[in-house]
Order: sequence, then structure tokens, then C-alpha cells
Amino acid sequence: MPKVSPMASIHLGVDELDPKRVSSLDFEQKLGNDGGSSEVGFDWNWPPWKNIPQRYKLIGTTSLAFVICNMDKVNLSVAIIPMSHQFGWNSSTAGLVQSSFFWGYALSQLPGGWLAKIFGGRSIPLEERSRAVAFVFGGLSVGSVTGPQSIHMEKSLSNSLAALGGSLKDVPWKAFFQTPSVWAMIYAHFCGSWGHYNCLSWLPSYFSEELSLNLTEAAWVSILPPLASVFVTSFAAQLADNLIANGVETTTVRKICQTIAFLSPALCMTLSSVDLGLPPWEIVGILTGGLALSSFALSGLYCTHQDMSPEYASILLGITNTVGAIPGIVGVALTGYLLDTTHSWSISLFAPSIFFYLTGTIVWLAFASSKPQNFSNTD
Repeated sequence: MPKVSPMASIHLGVDELDPKRVSSLDFEQKLGNDGGSSEVGFDWNWPPWKNIPQRYKLIGTTSLAFVICNMDKVNLSVAIIPMSHQFGWNSSTAGLVQSSFFWGYALSQLPGGWLAKIFGGRSIPLEERSRAVAFVFGGLSVGSVTGPQSIHMEKSLSNSLAALGGSLKDVPWKAFFQTPSVWAMIYAHFCGSWGHYNCLSWLPSYFSEELSLNLTEAAWVSILPPLASVFVTSFAAQLADNLIANGVETTTVRKICQTIAFLSPALCMTLSSVDLGLPPWEIVGILTGGLALSSFALSGLYCTHQDMSPEYASILLGITNTVGAIPGIVGVALTGYLLDTTHSWSISLFAPSIFFYLTGTIVWLAFASSKPQNFSNTD
């Protein structure tokens, strides 16, 4: 009698001794094959994001990081009102406390951009770029609304770490700062951040002190601009991508979007600064509209780094965002000081923002460009 392996004898025993069981196993096997999994009988397609393109995973997780980041900042801008009352802080001290958020923020931008360059990411296609950037940075608006209330690596970790040592000297720093359009991005980022960070930090106090809203009302009203920004961002991104897809020059689209982002809040802040006898809720509506329209910047300035150089986009954003953090450090504290000395919200909060919005528009229209740059060959 020939020898039979243990596994074969098991199958042989099943076949000979239990025909009904065989039929059952055949049925289960067939069901498993039909479902695409012979082991469990079903294709559960788990995890649900398994088949999502990698760039969408990166966009989604980065947006979530922005949500968390801005929740912290907005909570502080509302909490500063009772904290100031409890500890007896004047506006200068309150401004200094709020500006502390941006100390570490500024220090992390260039190292973060450099690491992103080394470890790699994904370049978003031009016709999707406005929507991708809008979705990522839209996390800031979502974080602002919810506050009061796996990144893909292109290279192996070992290769990336080995490249860290020589990569910093390979960055074409000189070429960056010899390019006028880079300086336009730097100044535009500074100007936009001045208005954004000061309003983010001081609007709850403005609503409470100048418009005589209580703390709960001020907190709820403060979420209206970022809430409206969520809708404006979606519209602006779709509009920008459609214009580019239909043949409009990319630089033209970026200039149009950024101009809207600067002039809209400048106009609305001007109207709020002038004593027109408007009731508080109309002033809230005007400021909400202006600040929401400033989200057009996500389809303007914030796409230009990638337009100009996908290779160095992360480092360029690190440079402009470092300069863009200065208003959070200096501007927020300066607003508090001016408020103590002038006792005027128009002079301390709105006038400097209007100035930077207007000058930022002039510089952007004169020098901004989305033309691709080969910085490595020009250094």
C-alpha cells in the first residue's frame, strides 16, 4: 500500500467518510472564490481607504493636521478674554501671550520644508492643484470652527537619512532670493498673515469689547468667518482649476485669486472702521464676508510655490511661511500695545491690516509669476 502524507490522508478521509461534508466544503470554496477570498469566503475590502490614490490620502491627513493646529490657536483667542479678566492683563500682555503660539510655529517652517524635500511627497497635477491646496489649508477653517466648540514616503528611511547630510548645501538658496517672484510670494505671505493672524487673535475681543457681545456670543460669532471660508474655498478652488483647464494662463489665475483675497477684507475692514452707525450684527456680517473671501488666497499665493517649482515647493513654502509667521509674533503683540495706547480698534487692528493688504496687492500684481523655474541651473 503506497504511503500517503498526513495532509493527503486528512483530505482522503474527508472525501471517503463524509460526502455531505465534502459538498459543504465545495460550496464554501466556491463562495470564497466568487467573493475573491478563498480563506474567509468574503472580500471585506478593509481598510476602506485601501484603494484610494496615495495623493488623496496625503491631502486628507495633512488637512486633518491643520484642523488640530488651528483648534489650538482659536481656543486661545477666545480663552484670552476671561484669562485677561482673571489675571488683570492689559491688551499688551494679552497680545504677547497670544503671540507665543507663533514662536514655535515660525521656528518649525524651514526645517519642516527641508525634511519634506528629503523624505519626499507627491506633486499634485496642475489641473487639481487649487482644489488640493484648498482642501489641505481648508483644515485651518474647519479647525477654527471646531475649536471653540500616514504620509507616503518616496524613498526608504535609510536612504533618506543618508541624504540629510548633503542635502542642505544642495538647496539653491541664492537662486531663490535672486528671483523677484519669490520675493513677491514672501511679501504677499507676510501681508496676508498680518490680517489673518491679527483677526484670528483679536476678533473675539473686538466682538466682546467694541460690539458689546458677551463671551458666548463672541465665541459663536468668531466661527462665522472660518465657517463661511469653507464654502468660499470650495468655490474659489473649482473656479481656478476650471479657468486653468480652459486655457487661462496660470499666472493670471493666481493673480486674480490673490487680488480678491487681499482687496475684499481691506474693503470690509474699511467699512467696519468708519462710523456708519451700523448695528453690531451688520458689522459682523461685513467682516465675515471680507475674511471669507480672503480664502481665495488658497487658489492664489498658496498654489504658486508648487507652480513655480514642484521640486523645491516645500522649501519655498518653508521660507514664505517663516516670514508669514512674523506677523503672528510681532503683529499680534503690537496690536495689543496700540490698543492700550490709542484705545482705538480701527487704528490698532484694522488700519495696519488694510495697509498690508493694499501694498501686498500692488507687489503681487507687479512681480508674482507661476512660470516654472529651474533653480538648480540658475544658482
